[in-house]
Amino acid sequence: MKADLIVGIQWGDEGKGKIVDLLAQKYDVVARYQGGHNAGHTIIVNGKKIALHLIPSGILNPDAINIIGNGVVVSPEALIKEMKQFGNLKGKLFVSDKAHMILAHHVLKDLAKEKLLGKKAIGTTGRGIGPVYSKKIERSGYRLGELRDVKKLTDSLMEYFEINHELYKILDIKLPTYQELITQLEVYRDELLEYLTDTTELIWNKLASNSRVLLEGAQGTLLDIDHGTYPFVTSSSTISAGACTGLGLSPKDIGNVTGIVKAYCTRVGNGPFPTEDLTPTGDLLCKQGHEFGTTTGRRRRCGWFDAVACKFASRINGCDSLALMKLDVLDGFKKVKICVAYEYNGKKITKLPFDLENVKPIYEELDGWDNSKKIREFDKLPLNAKKYIKKIEELVDTRISLISTSPEREDTIIR
Repeated sequence: MKADLIVGIQWGDEGKGKIVDLLAQKYDVVARYQGGHNAGHTIIVNGKKIALHLIPSGILNPDAINIIGNGVVVSPEALIKEMKQFGNLKGKLFVSDKAHMILAHHVLKDLAKEKLLGKKAIGTTGRGIGPVYSKKIERSGYRLGELRDVKKLTDSLMEYFEINHELYKILDIKLPTYQELITQLEVYRDELLEYLTDTTELIWNKLASNSRVLLEGAQGTLLDIDHGTYPFVTSSSTISAGACTGLGLSPKDIGNVTGIVKAYCTRVGNGPFPTEDLTPTGDLLCKQGHEFGTTTGRRRRCGWFDAVACKFASRINGCDSLALMKLDVLDGFKKVKICVAYEYNGKKITKLPFDLENVKPIYEELDGWDNSKKIREFDKLPLNAKKYIKKIEELVDTRISLISTSPEREDTIIR
């Protein structure tokens, strides 16, 4: 049995949570492979809004188990808080003991760095994600499995604080005392130890026993550390290949890949955004799409669908199909735009250049529509909405298999 995969195709916030929640009803295992609690998946079921940051979206399937893989960076404090809204998760949630921990000093360092950089800051969520991934690559991080020996872990951290005392003094960061630190780590140990396991072995066994496995990432392809709009990216591999390293799978273990895209584009934080609309139309997209971050509450930058970036992302992820989210947000627009190419150095190009900051979008304009909200059959969509969908398929050379027409789980067209 192979594992199917869900991946974001834009700059994150595409609506992966709803699709994973919808599909997870048919899977035995849902596994998260990268990112941290800077991600946010909002799921609405029967009118109730549930925000997830670390726990996989399959948590709402009573028959599925959920895995947080080694590629995720985990804030024990955030995870414990998130777990409490679901009651006892023993036997339902498994967390890799190889996953690196986000501790308080990582968060403080993240915030201090952003403050020092000012206008040159990347615009992170300030959750400590970057510092922990940095320590992981430096081979000086701390993994959840080290909670099994809290005293040894505390001694190691205090030694690290002593070595780096001058740095934290310059950043004006107050470090914990030995007693404060060991007390906090004991809380993390007591709350999380029974959930820690070798998740790689677990997922191998599930695949070997023909369990249906669904893999989910966080953020989106254009925030990938290698292939995104560097340096305005996240610190992990957000593309489908990241599922292999983030869970301990081989490429041969990956089955169907579904890319998630919005019917328009959004971006949080700084960095290039070729189709950003800075006119009142962009404000209207934000208002109608309720484009405010699940994690931070920050207003998202909004603009039109970028078919050039989407085609690149579909290819690099090996997408078998796409799920088009928030089609209903475009209801009421007289005209809608699709970026079909870029103007770069006076030339028309149809690929992502190294310097995405200095491209200008070339748009194709289509007639708008109304009344697509809560439609559940493709044939019942407005004619112009169907033309818009088919145009995207043509431009990105990928079939659209799912179409979301409201935040509710049931309002999804399956083709």
